[in-house]
Amino acid sequence: MSTTPRWRTAALLAVPIAVLLSLAGPQAALAASPTIGTLSLSAAAEAPQVPQVPQAPQVPQVPAPTTRRPIGATSVHLVDTARHDPWRADAATRELMATLWYPAQSARGEHGEQLPYMSPEVSTALFGAPDLSSVGTGVKARTVPAPGRHPVVVLSPGYGYSRSSLTGLAEDLAARGYVVAALDHTYETVVQFPDGRVETCLICDRVDEQRAAEVTRSRAKDISFLIDQLTAPGPGLVRGLQVDRSRIGAAGHSIGGASAIEAMREDGRIRAAADLDGDFFVPLPADGLSRPVLLLGAQRHAGTPGTANWDETWQHLTGWKRWLDLPDAGHLSFCDMPWLVDALGIRDQLPPDTTPAQYGTLKGDRALATTRAYLSAFFDRHLLNRPSRLLDAPSAAFPEVRFAK
Repeated sequence: MSTTPRWRTAALLAVPIAVLLSLAGPQAALAASPTIGTLSLSAAAEAPQVPQVPQAPQVPQVPAPTTRRPIGATSVHLVDTARHDPWRADAATRELMATLWYPAQSARGEHGEQLPYMSPEVSTALFGAPDLSSVGTGVKARTVPAPGRHPVVVLSPGYGYSRSSLTGLAEDLAARGYVVAALDHTYETVVQFPDGRVETCLICDRVDEQRAAEVTRSRAKDISFLIDQLTAPGPGLVRGLQVDRSRIGAAGHSIGGASAIEAMREDGRIRAAADLDGDFFVPLPADGLSRPVLLLGAQRHAGTPGTANWDETWQHLTGWKRWLDLPDAGHLSFCDMPWLVDALGIRDQLPPDTTPAQYGTLKGDRALATTRAYLSAFFDRHLLNRPSRLLDAPSAAFPEVRFAK
């Protein structure tokens, strides 16, 4: 297993991912190369030529949510006028972008545009080509929200990654009845604003534990500000969408998970938080944290050298807690990258030192299904008071998961 701190790998993979995604392109190029064309023409002299119908490249689709319930989504631009941006000295306010997914009324007969996975501009800036802009989400933008008050889950992505990387989790939670809000933390990744302006990562050049602590604290403030906006009186971020202010949770991948825990420590409105394979860089207070915490990680068997960070934090979690381990997973198994890699058919072309450490050997669709199941069971229990056996003992339905503690 790689010894690189896990929050760093998200940022360090920005360039390798561009290479990985580009691997899908040369295959098509090879099929149309002059050499192949020459061979086909030679064969034509000996046998009747059969017209070749070019095949359109397969477009990945976000795996359908477990619950087949209509969902809607929209992107929102937020401006915190009470806070200077921590990463840009000349920015007097903190600007953020978020995507909201929510239970919707039936979309039958509606012709709204499909919410894109990410824009071509962001995909190009992150990965070197607009490959991911064509990924299908199956979600109609600005669909009318379903009636009633809905529990809220705020999501924070890995360092250097877009909020889009948590789309698979967000769509599933929304189909289960949650309002889900995923943040882009500006200047920690590529962010595009409604006016078309694209901001890049300003702090990815320095990767150390001090910076990680600063990022964690800053993200906690971003999460609380988003909750402010979601729960503010008035028409809300989406017309007709009502949230239950008493049922709010937070989760995140990599350093986004650590930030979710920190946000809960600072913000009493957050009732439960989950960390998906993220190390901790801000110590918990001496009297601990008494609200529910889920730690879901990859290759994090308790007591091993690679889990010292979690072992230390575990001692200060004084409320309900679970530590679950996926031995065959990798650090990226809790975001969209593994199933995207599988959908593009390039898993076998990953660099040998990348596959076990970052993607693991667990297939992408299985990693997503497992994360969806345990994350929803956690929030169902602690936000909706719906106990699930899944969190009490190993399950035959998910043999990939081990109860570490």
